Amino acid sequence: MRPACRLGPPQLRCLSPFSQPISPLPPHWRLTMSNYHLDHLQHLETEAIHILREVAGEFERPALLFSGGKDSICLLRLAEKAFRPSELPLPLLNVDTGHHFPELNEFRDRRAAELGAKLIVRTVEDAIARGIATPAPGEISRNRLQIPTLLAAIEEFRFDCCIGGARRDEEKARAKERFFSFRDSFGQWDPKNQRPEIWHLYNGRVNPGENMRVFPLSNWTEMDVWEYIRRENLDVPSIYFSHSRACVRRQGQWLPVNHLVPPRPQEEVKSLVVRVRTIGDIISTGLVESPADSVDDIIAEIAAARVTERGSRADDRSSEAAMEDRKKAGYF
Repeated sequence: MRPACRLGPPQLRCLSPFSQPISPLPPHWRLTMSNYHLDHLQHLETEAIHILREVAGEFERPALLFSGGKDSICLLRLAEKAFRPSELPLPLLNVDTGHHFPELNEFRDRRAAELGAKLIVRTVEDAIARGIATPAPGEISRNRLQIPTLLAAIEEFRFDCCIGGARRDEEKARAKERFFSFRDSFGQWDPKNQRPEIWHLYNGRVNPGENMRVFPLSNWTEMDVWEYIRRENLDVPSIYFSHSRACVRRQGQWLPVNHLVPPRPQEEVKSLVVRVRTIGDIISTGLVESPADSVDDIIAEIAAARVTERGSRADDRSSEAAMEDRKKAGYF
């Protein structure tokens, strides 16, 4: 039978003869505990770090998808906080379409070298040469061709989990996805067959050939990402800030003029001060006119924006279910 206890000043005394009086907490301890509080960003950070550590504990061969974009930059900082001072227990993986912004690839390589992380790059060009990816006649965009390239890399290195920086606020198909998103042996996603995640318990069991996609930033928004970049003083590619670039107006958005997107007859080339909100292929990433040349300016601009960041991505405009169709086939 448990001994009866009574609370009385100046300390808690138990009536059991085998118990010693318990001294009250020092005043400075009581003050610290009573004021303990996580703000919004700290809560999101803690949640993401917990998920990263769950991945390290549950999977044998995880990888972190790192493109050099703003979301994967935050993801990499979270991985540092989750596992430092030890080495990162997972390599960085990137699928290069060959149509990336040069600034993005330069930042990707430099950041991986700074951290001493292993960077694995698999190119769509090589996948086409080996017959892994087959472009359709007249197909210019390589967005779809990333899918077989990614699946081949997962099979090559036997990754059982790939961590990505997708967020639910980006697109309606991603809003359906859980933190732990199961993919079958064909790399396919079934939105109607997802595992419950009650009380932050995650089921990471997979059979040989199957894999899991994990999205620690699921509950983050574009605003959260930029506020975290400001708080952590993170470096980002220069194309996120305003710069002068030659552009053409096509399908309701400004596209950068380059050897992959040459101006068509009767198209007017304009030199504009623009930046990118989200980065994809250079042929499908729309630019937004903006004077924002600092993180504070970008945050103020996002607060007043009425168009989602992926509203400037041409690859999402091919159909209402463009993203969901790609994800079902094995997309990030």
